[in-house]
Amino acid sequence: MKSLLAPISSLLAGVALLLLGHGLLNTLLTLRGVEEGYTTSLIGLLMSGYFIGYLLGTWLAPPLIRRIGHIRTFAFYAALAATTALLHILIVSPWVWMLLRVLYGVAMVTLYMVIESWLNAKVSGEKRGQVFAIYMAVNLGALAVAQQLLSLDSPMNFTLFALSAILICCALMPITLTRQVQPSLPDIPPTDLLQLARIAPLPLMAAALSGLALGGFWGLAPVYASQSGFDSSGIGLLMSLTILGGAVLQWPLGLLSDRKDRRKVMLWVVSLAALLALLMTPLSAGPLLLGLMFVWGGLVFSIYSIAMAQMVDHLNPDEILSGSSGMLLAFGLGSAIGPGLAGALMHFGPWTLPLFFATSLAPLALYTLYRARHVVDLVSAPYGHFTPILRTSPTVMEMMPDSPQNAEEDVEDASAEESTGDAAATTATAVSDAPAPDPAEHK
Repeated sequence: MKSLLAPISSLLAGVALLLLGHGLLNTLLTLRGVEEGYTTSLIGLLMSGYFIGYLLGTWLAPPLIRRIGHIRTFAFYAALAATTALLHILIVSPWVWMLLRVLYGVAMVTLYMVIESWLNAKVSGEKRGQVFAIYMAVNLGALAVAQQLLSLDSPMNFTLFALSAILICCALMPITLTRQVQPSLPDIPPTDLLQLARIAPLPLMAAALSGLALGGFWGLAPVYASQSGFDSSGIGLLMSLTILGGAVLQWPLGLLSDRKDRRKVMLWVVSLAALLALLMTPLSAGPLLLGLMFVWGGLVFSIYSIAMAQMVDHLNPDEILSGSSGMLLAFGLGSAIGPGLAGALMHFGPWTLPLFFATSLAPLALYTLYRARHVVDLVSAPYGHFTPILRTSPTVMEMMPDSPQNAEEDVEDASAEESTGDAAATTATAVSDAPAPDPAEHK
């Protein structure tokens, strides 16, 4: 394990610090908006700004990384992210905040892309799955821990904004001090959403609608928790438990989807998530609501991963990177729309947020039921395997076991083994065919 972590320790430390600051700022802005008297519709619109920037950054980041390199790109955008964090408290205006959220979204997706492409270049095929699992644990763990920092001070004070900016700035230190050689950014094939929709319509729809629900969660869940009766520490606990649920429950659901028809597993996961959301509508602050949010998080966070595995089932290896980019684009579009819609609905009360979750997932459940009953699911061999995947940047797909790069390395390894085996067989044949030595020669 030490030999595995040593080359990437600086990258993991950088992403942990970055996501501590990022996770704190996202929830903090929602709570500060509530304290400033912003309507839920306005808060939802502001939170959508991040995902708009996320989509823009997906296209803007690769040329800059190729031009100035990974370290300088990371330093530039980490400085931009820290600056926007501080400007939120220096200029408290919803229209300024909207612009800042877009800039922050561009910065974060670029930072993700730098770290993920670098991690991918540092590990070989047989270790990539382990590194991905460690990276996912660091990512979700940092986001969960960040929610507990909310109890350190009031959102109305400067302290938490400064702490968020400090953590983002601290992420620069392990990255800029590394002695590792900077990699080259892999080429990401162009995305054809229409073609992907024809080949794998269910995974694409699952990505978009899970993005709709999770966009509403990230943008409005702190408001929902506050209006339901939780204090600052309770809000952080609700957010942390939902994230931890997403981390813990994905593995058993994923293993089930590898052994059973993925569409049926998807149907049960989506239906249960919608049902739990309906059960949450009459609830107020308390252990029952926290427990339901934990299970709901585990179900909803797994939808995208199951959909990604099913998408891999339908594509050839050389189409997977393009398909994963299309899935991320669909998820990003849903996430950009979700907070605005959820915020408009919450004008009628906090109970409308879980209702929004249910109505977002219900069409997916119905479509999954239709596909499972009436459409023959044609898949391409070899089948994909479930891997809990982060919805961060297109380069994260390179670290998955089903990535084309991994497939190529497996082919190369198999070819090498076959060549070795052929060489050994040839040698053995040559030895067996050689004439036996004449005992008389040794006399």
